[in-house]
Amino acid sequence: MPTTIRRAVLSLPAAPLGAEDPLPSLRTAADVHRIGAEQRRALPADMARQAGHAPLRSLLPVRRRDGYTRRRALTDLDAIVIENDRLRATVLPGLGGRVHSLEHKPTGRRLLYSNPVLQPAHFALNGAWFSGGIEWNIGATGHTTLSVAPLHAARVPAPDGGQMLRLWEWERLRDLPFQVDLWLPDGSDFLYVGVRIRNPHDRPAPVYWWSNIAVPEEAGTRVLAPAEAAWRFGYERSLSRIPVPEWDGADRTYPPNSTHASDFFYDVPGAERRWIASLDAGGHGLVQTSTDLLRGRKLFVWGSGRGGRRWQEWLTQPGTGGYAEIQAGLARTQLEHVPLEAGGAFAWLEAYGPLAADPAAVHGADWAAARGEVAARLEAALPRADVDAAYAAWRPYADAEPKESLHTGSGWGALEAERGHYDLPGTPFGPQTPGEEQEPWLEFLRRGEFPRPVRGLPPGPSLVSARWRELLETIGDDDPCGAYHLGVARWHTGDRSQAVRAWEAAGRLWWAKRCLAFADAEDGHPERAADRYLEAFEAAREEQRESASWTAAMASLGREAVEALLAAGRADDAGAVLDGLRPGIRERGRFRLLRARVLLAQGDATAAREIFDRGFEVEDLREGDESLGETWYAIEARLLAGEGPVTEEIRARARAQRLPRQYDFRMRPAP
Repeated sequence: MPTTIRRAVLSLPAAPLGAEDPLPSLRTAADVHRIGAEQRRALPADMARQAGHAPLRSLLPVRRRDGYTRRRALTDLDAIVIENDRLRATVLPGLGGRVHSLEHKPTGRRLLYSNPVLQPAHFALNGAWFSGGIEWNIGATGHTTLSVAPLHAARVPAPDGGQMLRLWEWERLRDLPFQVDLWLPDGSDFLYVGVRIRNPHDRPAPVYWWSNIAVPEEAGTRVLAPAEAAWRFGYERSLSRIPVPEWDGADRTYPPNSTHASDFFYDVPGAERRWIASLDAGGHGLVQTSTDLLRGRKLFVWGSGRGGRRWQEWLTQPGTGGYAEIQAGLARTQLEHVPLEAGGAFAWLEAYGPLAADPAAVHGADWAAARGEVAARLEAALPRADVDAAYAAWRPYADAEPKESLHTGSGWGALEAERGHYDLPGTPFGPQTPGEEQEPWLEFLRRGEFPRPVRGLPPGPSLVSARWRELLETIGDDDPCGAYHLGVARWHTGDRSQAVRAWEAAGRLWWAKRCLAFADAEDGHPERAADRYLEAFEAAREEQRESASWTAAMASLGREAVEALLAAGRADDAGAVLDGLRPGIRERGRFRLLRARVLLAQGDATAAREIFDRGFEVEDLREGDESLGETWYAIEARLLAGEGPVTEEIRARARAQRLPRQYDFRMRPAP
């Protein structure tokens, strides 16, 4: 059959994503994958340089998305199917362009782990993320902020005379447009993927890219790559070079052989072909290869321990098999960001397809023979020269203009294109795409002022890039929205004192007061922060409306206020804030955990323990977050101490107890 691209609908049990948090994320970006300066000094020079290059200051201008639930209902999702007589790929353009499934039609093999549910969890940089398939991670270390965002999608001409599916969007953390072109040559067993990231600015930009492939974690499955060593990163935040395949008494190329969650970044020699494969006990599975620019290869495992198993269950439904991730990236590890020169571009080609190899060789004790067998079978199925030729053939088509729109992404690219007058052939950000969030910024761009604020919610997302800040610095003193946005932009660049001055100019607005409270907390003034949070919370309660955005705003403000009041030792005030939230918010797992912390701070460890005994789920529990376990152990220690002080001996006795399984999400060995 000829290659086809068609719209489709994929029906899955899905939890609603909820509204974005209207409050700007001012906190310094938390990165569980960051290492210290001492460890960087021990790395090879290029790794050390890139590991310390341009870490995120914050998530700005992106908003957090953490209002999802764990209540799933059958939901119809927009899908696009690319198909020839050999492969069928299903893509979700409204969810980051995720390749949900890849099926080899002659054998009926499903080459990816396809999650049977859509369950958001806090793994993306900005919150909501879901597991399974192939995802395109751009921006900064971690899962992209576009994980559940819509991308532009269109049909474009392919190099072989057929058609390609183009996905594109403006990545806002680094202010860069990118595209992903997917096509199936007639009769091909491999899905080709051309990727291009462009820097239209007049200054270098840091770039991060990892293609993340979920594969079934079955007994006997082995992950192979052309390397004899790997850089292992664990959630104890250490990076070390280890041998492959065996380390610390176990063969780590079999995912179940690791107890705790770990990243294994394979140290692929420069002249070797870039590939990674996951093959089952019979030697069958998926192989990914690319042109040489995509240097890195990685295996991520959840681990066989209680925490890893709990996370796997959390991300899907009971009875579902587990998965591991094989990945391919621009740098050797995910701790690194690669500079892209002004006006430059990174472009490469990837290929995904089935592979069958001799299981005796694949699973034999001779690692060199095992990877040699896979490399030979890959070369027979898809020669390295053919991948290079396909890349060369694709490059002129990367500029081909879309023929038929299949899905619409955000309006942020159109706004940036208008501001910067960028010429981006192949990825049009048309003037028809800006929406409600972009309209105030278009008005500011054209007229020099923002629409007057209405009572209630903050005035839409803030923009923080250097060019937007330059424009914001021209606003007048009588523009409260402009002053608020200017404060956010100044805060993002580290100009804290001037950010506070801008927010003080808009200080009658509760959302500006919240920013001032946050600044006080960050600058070491807990009492003043607590007072300001209470003031902002009461002002917001007086204005709140019936809408999803209001619910998200009050949940975010309430959580920050409670945490600030606890930090200031004002547990009774923290409890009053919890009481002042609507029942729908108070009943969420995050706020039940906060209630337990408040009760513990008030001296009522028995009531705090009852919350845990009744059971709850923190829907937005973040990767690496140990607050559930820490709170449970703190309650146990208080109960063991009775009326006396909580000593180190008592803390040790508490930690010797077994954390209930439902609360055990630890991704590292117990301290």
